[in-house]
Order: sequence, then structure tokens, then C-alpha cells
Amino acid sequence: MMLLIAQWLSVIDQGFGVVKYITLRSIFAAITALVICLLYGPSLISWLSAAKIGQSVRSDGPETHLSKAGTPTMGGAMIIVAITLSTLLWSDLGVKQVWIVLFVTIGFGAIGWVDDYRKVMLGNSVGLRAREKIVWQLVVAGLAVIFLFFSATDVAETTLIVPFFKNVAIELGWLFIPFSFLVIIGSSNAVNLTDGLDGLAILPSVMVAAGLGLIAYLAGHAIFAGYLGIPNIRGSGELTVFCSAMVGAGLGFLWFNTYPAQVFMGDVGALSIGAALGVVAIMVRQELVLVIMGGIFVLEAVSVILQVGSYKLTGQRIFRMAPIHHHFELKGWPEPRIIVRFWIITVILVLIGLSTLKIR
Repeated sequence: MMLLIAQWLSVIDQGFGVVKYITLRSIFAAITALVICLLYGPSLISWLSAAKIGQSVRSDGPETHLSKAGTPTMGGAMIIVAITLSTLLWSDLGVKQVWIVLFVTIGFGAIGWVDDYRKVMLGNSVGLRAREKIVWQLVVAGLAVIFLFFSATDVAETTLIVPFFKNVAIELGWLFIPFSFLVIIGSSNAVNLTDGLDGLAILPSVMVAAGLGLIAYLAGHAIFAGYLGIPNIRGSGELTVFCSAMVGAGLGFLWFNTYPAQVFMGDVGALSIGAALGVVAIMVRQELVLVIMGGIFVLEAVSVILQVGSYKLTGQRIFRMAPIHHHFELKGWPEPRIIVRFWIITVILVLIGLSTLKIR
């Protein structure tokens, strides 16, 4: 929106032309989303508290979590609102990638909202059943992925890039569709599993979004993409604005979610953030780099898979409790120690992911 307004105003004063630069709009997008969260957050938390939309705590979980019962949840709504408004304000709305990532973000947010609503407001401890949740995730992801596949104008848009190998790329063809399903749904649910401690999921999400935003900018720039040997995807540069909005919104949410949390994001936030990261990685053709950058999310998801598989096959548990952050809690690690150490690991993983752009 601001880009269009600036184009009109540049007729009067050429100085407004500076708004055309993605870097400037990305900075403003981050600031806008941050301010929206900081201004909107207190009112939302007060409303959630008054409406008694509070977190329920597992009776078989760590005892330290019992004190968190009743903490307002569904705060992820502020993240979605901030990201959406900021992206609509500062991005080029004529680029298809902008609408796809917003559709996926809002769509998965709606799935999470229904899940949270059933759990908190209707007293249904199950929420959306696993089968229902997966079906709706497939519908939302499917619409986005199928559109991406049939609107692709270059073979690079459906080619899998293998990190660290300069000339290794796999043309997926029709496999692009199921593979992309796996990326979006896997990323969404992995972030959701990670969201179990105050600030544990949101800051790694911010870091990964920042890393993907940088890659999106480079992929959208023909000269930079050519120099680095990565696919030049037309329009992907605008995803930098979206990722910057996610960074700003995430930091704004962390203001209230940091230990001890005043609000939790709930499924409405976790599912949407994870799906957004997944679809951005797909559109910039860096799905495997997402696995590297989001290693903490992968670890959390794998720990659950291993725990369930081991118990069903052998009757034995590998971890004291899954996801793995609960394992460390039951070992006696203070919650802030787990959170900060996972943050540090994410910083390292994001840097490794970015290094793949040059190490080939």
C-alpha cells in the first residue's frame, strides 16, 4: 500500500521514490509490526484474562508448570494481526508470493484458533482431533502448493537445492506437491511442539525468519543470486518484507512472552508461524536450509517421534518426557537455562544455514 502511495507522491517529489527499495520497506515493516504488538499486546492480554482464556497444564508434566495454569493463551493472534497489517502496508501487493504466504499464515492461524477455542472456551481437552487438524492443514497447504506448482514459470521454482553442493539440484516435477506438503505441515507442527516454555519457540522463529528473509532478498536479486549460485526467483525479494514483519511481530510478542510469560501464543500462533517459515523456504527454494536453521524445531519433533515409536515397540521411553525440552526440565535444568541454551543453538544453526550460500 505504501509503495503505491509513494509512487503517486514521487510525481510531486522524487524523494518518495526511496520507498521502492525492499531494504527500507523491510526495516519499516519490522518496526511497524513491533509497534503494533507493543500497543495492542496489553489490551489483548487484559481481554484474554477477563474472558478467562487461560492455559491448561498437563497433570503429568513438570511440577514447575503448575503455576502457569490460567496464564492467558491464544496471544498468537497479535502476531498474525501485526504480520498481516505490516505486510499489507509495506510490501508490493502485486507479487503473488506475498498473497500466498499471507494465505498460509492466516489459514494455519485459523486452524490453531479453532483448536485453542475448543480447548479453552468449550472445555474440550482434545481440541481438534489429530485427523481433523491434518486434514485442514492439507487443505490450506494444498491450495498454496498447487497454485505455486501450476504458476511456476521457471524450472528453478520446483527444483530442490542441496546445500553445500554447487551443482547438485533435483528437479522434483510432480513430487514438488507432496514434498511441499511435508515441509509446510512438518514445520508448522514442529514449531507447535517447541512452544512449551516461555519464549522457547518465538525467538528461534524470529532468528529463522531473519535468515530466510536475507536469503529471499538475495534470491530476488539477479546479480546476487547469480554470484552465489542460488535460484533467482522473480518476486521472492518481497518475502523479505514479510519475514521482517515476522521478526518485528515476534520480538513484540516476546516482550510479553519472556520468562515468566504474561501470555502464551497457543496453537493459533505456533501453527501459523511454523507454516509461514515452511512456505517461505519453499518459495525461495531452500527447504533443506530450513531444516538446518530450524534444527531446534526438528529436534523437538524427532524427540516426540522417537519417544512414541520406542514406547509402542518396546514399552520403554527414551526420554523422561517429550518433547525434549521437558526431558531437560525433569533432569533439573531451570527453565531459563533451557530456553537460553536453545536460543544459542539456534543462532549457531542459522549462521550455518547462511554459510551454505557461499560454501559450495
